[in-house]
Amino acid sequence: MILLGSLVNGVAIIIGSLLGAILRNISEQMKDTVTKGIGLGVLVLGVQMAFKTSSFIIILISLCLGAMLGELLGLEDKMNQFGLFLEKRYAKPNSNFAEGFITASLIFLIGSMGIIGAIESGVAHNHQTLFTKAVMDGFMSIMLTATLGVGVLFSAVPVFLYQGLIAIFASLMMRYVPKELLDLLMSEISAIGGLMILGIGLNIMNITKIRVSNYLPGILILIAIITYQFYF
Repeated sequence: MILLGSLVNGVAIIIGSLLGAILRNISEQMKDTVTKGIGLGVLVLGVQMAFKTSSFIIILISLCLGAMLGELLGLEDKMNQFGLFLEKRYAKPNSNFAEGFITASLIFLIGSMGIIGAIESGVAHNHQTLFTKAVMDGFMSIMLTATLGVGVLFSAVPVFLYQGLIAIFASLMMRYVPKELLDLLMSEISAIGGLMILGIGLNIMNITKIRVSNYLPGILILIAIITYQFYF
């Protein structure tokens, strides 16, 4: 089922929000401990995915070229600016519902993990990344709801639609790709995605401040290189 990962992600946000509405008083110490626990899990997932590559040199070249392109385009900055624009536009000072909805939507949508996971779901029906993101978002929604209210719950809708559309688009595109090339692409996409997810985990742990979104063009560069090698 192509949309399974996106559906589970949305349901996790709903369940987490409901729990957050019950557990109003969550200490900052508990938030920090749980967040770092999430970071540890993401690090392990990233390492597992990174080892799937059969050509680390191509992964490294694609990642570096993608980083250069991402920096030139300013992808990370544009995502952050878009998030700030939405927050200023819709999160009214006297509306906890709107603030909770917008803040949670930004946290759950703005980032590379959802894009990578949705591509994996659409192409290979591999939902591991989105399942991991679901756990992260579920715990995060508990904390956000306890702070900002039930508006967080409704962020499950844009998360499902956004990731679901990416998965469907990826699935439609891959129907025209030979199975041998598809298998090769998926192992390498998982590997380069694993390195990006590793960066997300390090950021969550507050070990680094890697601009992970700027690496996203590396996926397209990787696809181009692998496809060229396959046919030529």
